[in-house]
Amino acid sequence: MRILAAMSGGVDSAVAAARAVEAGHDVVGVHLALSRAGGTLRTGSRGCCTIEDALDARRAADLLGIPFYVWDFSERFRDDVIDDFISEYRAGRTPNPCMRCNEKIKFAALLERAIELGFDAVCTGHYATLIDGENGLELHRAADDAKDQSYVLGVLTAEQLAHTYFPLGTTPSKALVRAEAAQRGLSVAQKPDSHDICFIPDGDTRGWLAEKVGSETGDIVDRSGAVVGSHEGAHGYTVGQRRGLKLGVPAADGKPRFVLEIRPVTNTVVVGPKEALAVSEIAGGRFSWAGAPPQEQTFECEVQIRAHAEPVAAVAHVTVDGVRVEPAHPLDGVATGQTAVLYVATRVLGQFTIDRTVSAVPVGV
Repeated sequence: MRILAAMSGGVDSAVAAARAVEAGHDVVGVHLALSRAGGTLRTGSRGCCTIEDALDARRAADLLGIPFYVWDFSERFRDDVIDDFISEYRAGRTPNPCMRCNEKIKFAALLERAIELGFDAVCTGHYATLIDGENGLELHRAADDAKDQSYVLGVLTAEQLAHTYFPLGTTPSKALVRAEAAQRGLSVAQKPDSHDICFIPDGDTRGWLAEKVGSETGDIVDRSGAVVGSHEGAHGYTVGQRRGLKLGVPAADGKPRFVLEIRPVTNTVVVGPKEALAVSEIAGGRFSWAGAPPQEQTFECEVQIRAHAEPVAAVAHVTVDGVRVEPAHPLDGVATGQTAVLYVATRVLGQFTIDRTVSAVPVGV
């Protein structure tokens, strides 16, 4: 196959490209320039897609003896990921930019260009596996549960899965990938993993959003609507947050309170007891299936609402309005804008963006 290897400059994508070459494929490496800030350099283990990362990717490609290019996707990344991130926070939702990047950049814009240029598939260093099932190609969890990235790949469609290649999915551990990189002479063998949001490399999401969205003071209220404090920008809060609330009115029971809801229209933050974070139902209208769709409108599954959260047994209902999920026990601290990924055993069925939740604890209880 003709393979376009997406090389981020990290150890995973470098080893994935190496395995593609070793498997006999015709491989070309490409690094995506997602920022036009030419002086951007990696800080510690934060961020990715910097000048340093591009140089690391080029060195890996040179060692593997494959052609290498840098493609400027900064405008598309700004429009589809950064601007989306800002608008979601403005709307009081909590987005996952990695999901959006996979959906719009790595497996849409990049894959589209790859196919136009005659490539058969895009190779990445994601930890996930593809299996030929009875009804077509299926996306499954990786062998290494600790590194499994199937959650952030839940946005991929059947057509996109048909043109993807995940060489690392069956590897039992990241340690083995690093050892292989060292054995191959790749300079990135011990390079730290990137984390946090790549376009906010210092990790100060609240400060970054304040610059982009602005800060406007507003009320912090309890579930009854009583004002218990004030804030300097609702975008700086997330559902489930406890620290930094600085409430002027203590709870009647003396227990700590948590952020339960963000209301952007009124610029209000709602707080309440920890028990009120429990959610008995989630739903969303924007959804997609990773491969063949489920054959039944109502089916048993597992739902996962964060990249490293434990999956929870649930019953899902596909309706004209989208997907509604009833977990076997309440989910904790769910925010609208999060992605819910549905599984059956290790297989990813699909995903939806949460836009409605039902509290397991009624107001006044």
